[in-house]
Amino acid sequence: MKTTLLNKTALTTGTALLLTAMMGSAHAEPTGYDQLTFQTEVKEEIQNDEVRASLYKKAQATDSKALATMLNTSINNAMKIAKRYPSVTVSTGQQRTYPRYDKDNKIIGWTGQANIDLKSTDFAATSQLIADLQETLVMENLNFGVSESKKDALEQKLMTNASRAFQQQAKNLTSAWGARGYRVINVNLNTGGNSPRPMYSSMSMKASSESGSVPSQSFESGNSTVSVTANGTIELTK
Repeated sequence: MKTTLLNKTALTTGTALLLTAMMGSAHAEPTGYDQLTFQTEVKEEIQNDEVRASLYKKAQATDSKALATMLNTSINNAMKIAKRYPSVTVSTGQQRTYPRYDKDNKIIGWTGQANIDLKSTDFAATSQLIADLQETLVMENLNFGVSESKKDALEQKLMTNASRAFQQQAKNLTSAWGARGYRVINVNLNTGGNSPRPMYSSMSMKASSESGSVPSQSFESGNSTVSVTANGTIELTK
């Protein structure tokens, strides 16, 4: 993937950053020298390699004990099925129970929902597991992102690139202001980015074939953008 360097002084905030540079002494302890505050950013688009999903069982019963038995049995069975897929991390998710009332505001029963959450970089296994679980559970959401290990590795590289971009911009500004040199007052590195994550509702995900089984789905994970910004203040020397 190609790394994109953005000069935040010129491209991102324009006049605002120019004013910040002109008034740089307000951002650091004055020392008698001119100070400039600016920001640079590097970003890279990367393919999502992790899928997350949540499925649930919803049920009703006349008493809370019977409801709990139904939900726990369903989730326990789902966990047993999930053990067939060791490459998928499975955990119990949200659980909630609430009463149902009649017209006289008396409790006539209980409704509850229990979730199971999936996370994996193995798309094929996750897709098949989701299909198996949808025999008894309903899909709540499905989304894609970058795994922590992959994101951390990329951010380490981008931090180096952002630091170099900051230094290069500092040299450019030093020359533009006719200064002899500069020294760094402070620099902050911040990570960020956006992750387009397709979301599917339970209705669009619930499907069945003539045999009654649920077919697995082909995933298109899309890309995310990871970015690192370097912002700080330099002091020009005459």
